[in-house]
Amino acid sequence: MTLRLTVVNSAIMNPFYIPSDIKLPLSDKPGEYPFTRGIHPTMYQGRLWTMRQYAGFGTAEETNKRYKFLLQRGQIGLSIAFDLPTQMGYDSDDPMSDGEVGKTGVAISTLDDMDTLFDGIPLDKASVSMTINATAPVILGMYIVLAQKRGIPLDALNGTVQNDILKEYIARGAYIFPPQPSMRLTIDLIEYCLKNIPKWNYISVSGYHIREAGSTAAQEVGFTLADGIAYVQAALERGLDIQEIGRRVSFFFNAHNDLLEEVAKYRAARRLWAKRMKEQFNCTDPRAMMLRFHTQTAGCTLTAQQPENNITRVALQAMAAVLGGTQSLHTNSFDEALSLPTEQAARTALRTQQLLAYESGVPAVADPLGGSYYIEHLTGQIEKQAEDYIRHIDKLGGAAKAIEQGYQTLEISNSAYEYQKSIEEQHRTIVGVNKYQDELDSRNRKSSKVKYLKVSADTQRKQVNNVARYKKKRDIARVSAACRKLAGVASSGNENLMSLIIDCIKTDATLGEICTVLRKAFGEYRSQTTRL
Repeated sequence: MTLRLTVVNSAIMNPFYIPSDIKLPLSDKPGEYPFTRGIHPTMYQGRLWTMRQYAGFGTAEETNKRYKFLLQRGQIGLSIAFDLPTQMGYDSDDPMSDGEVGKTGVAISTLDDMDTLFDGIPLDKASVSMTINATAPVILGMYIVLAQKRGIPLDALNGTVQNDILKEYIARGAYIFPPQPSMRLTIDLIEYCLKNIPKWNYISVSGYHIREAGSTAAQEVGFTLADGIAYVQAALERGLDIQEIGRRVSFFFNAHNDLLEEVAKYRAARRLWAKRMKEQFNCTDPRAMMLRFHTQTAGCTLTAQQPENNITRVALQAMAAVLGGTQSLHTNSFDEALSLPTEQAARTALRTQQLLAYESGVPAVADPLGGSYYIEHLTGQIEKQAEDYIRHIDKLGGAAKAIEQGYQTLEISNSAYEYQKSIEEQHRTIVGVNKYQDELDSRNRKSSKVKYLKVSADTQRKQVNNVARYKKKRDIARVSAACRKLAGVASSGNENLMSLIIDCIKTDATLGEICTVLRKAFGEYRSQTTRL
């Protein structure tokens, strides 16, 4: 079964909207169930969203310098991008890492790398977000061990680890193990944080990558919330309390180009999640029903043609996130279709948020567009379509079973095809790409004076040398003993693996060594897509 549910330029169907177009009551207030209008009564009057710029490249030392640059210019929270080998569980000196070290994010193979990454940054005061999934238990484990080495109590740590493995099977592909053991690791991390790191957000269920892969707004909400439901259900089966689980589940959404549709999307997601938590899981604590989310502007909308236009795109997308009530925000840099962000571009992206915060007037009121006939109509429409997707996934046996049948991937692929087709047939205008091109665009790009950030060719050599030095100084017998214990429990038991992973890190085992143990225990996953 293929559902074709798309909300694109729906204003074309009706040039204006009236009260009868609103199908849901407007009885809720900001800060009250079902939180359509925001999770706090005063929203940004009480506290602005966290300005959390995503950054990471090259070595830990290079990325540390960028973090300090951003913090000095008013950034509030840190958000870590990891390179592909780190995401896939390989050390920088592994042959599988050749050519990819430090390219898409920072290379983290050892506890020393983690220490360097946060050199001069107080872990008990920083708010840190880690975009990592398959290797999330190892990366968070390194952060925990680093905090302990610095004498910082775990209850002082504040941040988020993405830890959303299901969306990797759906849209992104950075998975290692089959779904079942991957879910075990995800819930292991959640359980460990609930018991040991009370301020830590142990999962950020990500619709961002689903939208980047080509989904519609309704699919982004439906598939993301279905993943969230699967995690909550798995945590309940582990014996965890729904009231505690809900308080630290967070979400991560895309901010795309259609400003009003995006505002409605966030409102619909909040309402739908609150209803599910209350009606499906019998949640009674309002804080555990709230959908708290981070937003990143849409990387897939950035163009290499006329890249300066991306500044405007990012500003519009960021405005949608703020109007929609986001809790934290990353604004992309205008040069990201061409390279990693330069310092100048990253500063402009951060300034965009600061302009919205202090000059736009938008934060002065909660849910500024609430009550708009069109916004309310569109909120209800997206909610209904997203709920239809969730119900269909329920019939397939839940998110994990649907993934095994290739359902979400196929739906997204169809939507991506239709979107691209609409651009190529010029039913949809992309300024500077299929309309309003400059004849000199190509020539100007070649002769552009804009400086692009390039990861040094020496980065891999430096990082490989760092890993080699780290391995030489260890007591290999201690490393082997800890890894053997992890292997035994991973293969034969149901014990939570987080403590064992942390024990391995304390003996100076590397990320790649720990993941090799888990690969042998769990096997590796190869995807398949089928038509339903």
